[in-house]
Amino acid sequence: MHGTISGSRRVRLVMALAATALLMTVFGLAGAGASSAAPGPPTISKQPFGTVDGQPVDLWTLTNSNRMEVKITNYGGILQSIRVPDRRGRFANVTLGFTNVDDYVAKSPFFGAIIGRYANRIAKGTFTLNGNTYHLPINNDPNSLHGGTKGFDKHVWAATPITGKSSVGLQLTLTSPDTDMGYPGTLAVRVTYTLTNSGDIRMDYHAMLLDNIPTVINLTNHAYFNLAGEGSGDVYNQVLRINGGHYTPVDATLIPTGAIDPVAGTPLDFTRPTAIGQRIRDSFPQIVIAQGYDHNWVLNRPSQQDHSLILAARAQDPGSGRILDVLTTEPGLQFYSGNFLDGTLVGTSGKVYRQSDGFTLETQHYPDSPNHANFPSTVLNPGSAFDSTTIYRFRTDRGDDDRS
Repeated sequence: MHGTISGSRRVRLVMALAATALLMTVFGLAGAGASSAAPGPPTISKQPFGTVDGQPVDLWTLTNSNRMEVKITNYGGILQSIRVPDRRGRFANVTLGFTNVDDYVAKSPFFGAIIGRYANRIAKGTFTLNGNTYHLPINNDPNSLHGGTKGFDKHVWAATPITGKSSVGLQLTLTSPDTDMGYPGTLAVRVTYTLTNSGDIRMDYHAMLLDNIPTVINLTNHAYFNLAGEGSGDVYNQVLRINGGHYTPVDATLIPTGAIDPVAGTPLDFTRPTAIGQRIRDSFPQIVIAQGYDHNWVLNRPSQQDHSLILAARAQDPGSGRILDVLTTEPGLQFYSGNFLDGTLVGTSGKVYRQSDGFTLETQHYPDSPNHANFPSTVLNPGSAFDSTTIYRFRTDRGDDDRS
């Protein structure tokens, strides 16, 4: 009869259900689907990554409860890998890098590194502070770039793991002695990376002088992003918005002229979402000088005294749906479109990096600020602390709330 099950059929059905349950248990499938187990707590682990100048270097793996994974090496505080999902839940590494520390030492264009003492350029490697003139190494002729020939990116930092219920982190410390790369003052630096369950990579920078000699300081992270996935090709179709209506024009050596000009009417206007490659071959003189984008945007703040955490930029890959929000307490943002990636570097995927296969969004004070009185000051005096926060916030366009 319809709607009833005979005794023999009932026995066969019970046996089939029992067999299915046994298979799910054996193969670890129990609880799949709607009744899946709750995610575990965030974790941190480390493995050897080689040596630099006889010092052991480790690679730390931070994983949140949603399987987002960040790998950081204590050589240079480098973000070696950032694995995040696309709109379909498929994971990919979205930052450029190398598989071994030797490549970082020999040929890295600052991939993922902590930059200091002074991020970006200082004109002719010279600045004056309190009547004293200081000379820095010239490593980007005719200027000094990213702290000199051995900046913070080329040191082995002391590392301490941090664990929590909804986040996991790595604290890195370094002491830079007086006259290090020509900079005055003995500086104690601490950078704390925190990976949260909500998809944030938070970077808290702190520095203090250990003597009575004032200095200048400008710290950032130099991660190169490709939201379609590292090694997937150029980023020209990825869309960028920058929360800055002005920028600092540069001369032929990429040093700011001292002017602060509006972006309106220029290819540097990213106040509305615009594909990175849409205007990158424009004949605008600033684009020609930099061979693409390599400029400092003045972020929209009510005053130079405002240091609140604001949205500086948003990048999105239409194909994967991945979105990166960059939030910062800094006054400026350097957008660099990977103009000088020339096909000589082999990345973590085994593919070579060519022009514009990645972009950077470096939160910072303005380039060459010690030589421009109208720029926000980068002077750090004894008894004062340098504190700065930047967040890389990852999400997708699958309809979740805008958390910026």
